Amino acid sequence: MRHRWTFLGVAAGPALALLAGMPAPARAADCGALAGLALPQARVEAEEVAAGSYRPPSGPVQEALPAFCRVRGVVEPVAGSRIGFELWLPAGGWNGRLQMFGNGGYSSALSYGEMAGLLRRGYATLGTDTGHEGDDPSFAEGRPEAIVDWGHRAVHESVVRAKQVVAAFYGQPARRTFFAGCSTGGHQGMASAQRYPEDFDGIIAGASGGNRTHLNAGFLWQYQRNHAPGDDAAALVPPAKLRLVAEAALAACRAGNGAGGGHAADGWLNDPLACRFDPAALRCAGGDGADCLTDPQVEALRSMYDGPRNPRTGERIHFPFPRGSENSGGPPSLPGWSLYWADPGNPSAPARVNYWRHWAGFGAGWSWWAFDFDRDIAAVDARLAPVINATDPDLSAFRRRGGKLIAYHGLADPVVPFAESIAYHGRVAEAAGGDVPSFYRLFLVPGMEHCRGGPGANQPELQAALERWVEEGTPPARILAHHREGNRPDGAIQFSRPLCPYPQRAVHDGAGDQATAESYRCAEFPGMDLPEIGASYRR
Repeated sequence: MRHRWTFLGVAAGPALALLAGMPAPARAADCGALAGLALPQARVEAEEVAAGSYRPPSGPVQEALPAFCRVRGVVEPVAGSRIGFELWLPAGGWNGRLQMFGNGGYSSALSYGEMAGLLRRGYATLGTDTGHEGDDPSFAEGRPEAIVDWGHRAVHESVVRAKQVVAAFYGQPARRTFFAGCSTGGHQGMASAQRYPEDFDGIIAGASGGNRTHLNAGFLWQYQRNHAPGDDAAALVPPAKLRLVAEAALAACRAGNGAGGGHAADGWLNDPLACRFDPAALRCAGGDGADCLTDPQVEALRSMYDGPRNPRTGERIHFPFPRGSENSGGPPSLPGWSLYWADPGNPSAPARVNYWRHWAGFGAGWSWWAFDFDRDIAAVDARLAPVINATDPDLSAFRRRGGKLIAYHGLADPVVPFAESIAYHGRVAEAAGGDVPSFYRLFLVPGMEHCRGGPGANQPELQAALERWVEEGTPPARILAHHREGNRPDGAIQFSRPLCPYPQRAVHDGAGDQATAESYRCAEFPGMDLPEIGASYRR
């Protein structure tokens, strides 16, 4: 018999009641020892899974897994909230660590592949559904508490209960608890450091896009600027022209904006913001064609490169997307701007329409053409920013408890502008009086797209760096990163680079093999020329 389920009870008492009267487990890693476990405002069930292959509820079969106890839980901390989580506990060889993984977009999907990967190495691994099912913001219709769950509460409630289950299962608490995520997962990591500093000893937060209200406004801006006002029938710049634009931008910038760092003759990798490519260089001499841009297309791209602005004050609301990220290279990379400048399933509507309808409160009949980038931005910020944004620069509580934070962001990201991570790092430094490297380091990844892919060394060894920092007190002076064949995790390494903590960058020594990390040193970066955000929108 492959599985055995144990159903566990619901408790209304305080969290400290968890282990009160709880008998010691018969042996470590025995699902049966969890029988009768009481969790506050939660219920769990446990399943013994034999060693070998296992098919999780979604995604591919996971091979070569050790025997483990699969715990599924539901937390209901307040009326209207229902948070699901899943915890995998190795039956033997537990290394004392609890590792949580973040989510993507608005999806409830758990990162089963990542959970399986660290389970094989002896970790207890954890994921949450963020308080809903599905991947569209419509889940919040009539469920305001689900927005709070997604914004920050689901990760917190899940890891608190998971720590309690771990302690009961092994007879001792996890000695270290870590979090890793990118995109929405990075957002979750930042929210945890800001709101719940005791939850994690170490956090990896990639491409976080913590200013979610303004990030979504940026996507809406892209849509509006890529259509004639009120016309949803056809985009001004069709997705098919993004490759033309990206290739022209890279041809203009890859060899001319500071060659000598990162890749030995590729300055664009290190500083895409120094690229000043003007799409007018592709202006059609006559009529429209596949190899040129019409005047409306040129103006649309210029507006996108400039970023969303308040029409009344002229202030920039959020960072624009960098030149060179328009197409992102195609498969196996992400599809670039076209993924978010319209709804992939309905190109005649903006991305994230249901965010505006059900989260921002504009209702089912909302017209995106009526959106006011002055008045409506202020209304959305007042309604949602305190709940879903992760922009608080005060990390003092996280620092005092000894927490360590590694943030990273790809410099070719077509989804979350990397300038947001740089600006947030600066605000934390200002709030902390400069004492940032002792607990928080930002690593910019030349040539990496959104969380993965791209022409640079886009697979950094983050987990090992974080563990050395947390467990041994060794801060990451550099993090090794690789570019593998086909951008596959198991592909042959084609070249390696060190990633350096901002504001440093990797500089080639001028003599060594450019494909090896040992040929690079970390040196001070002169500082990127970040687009200016209006005073009303700096957060």
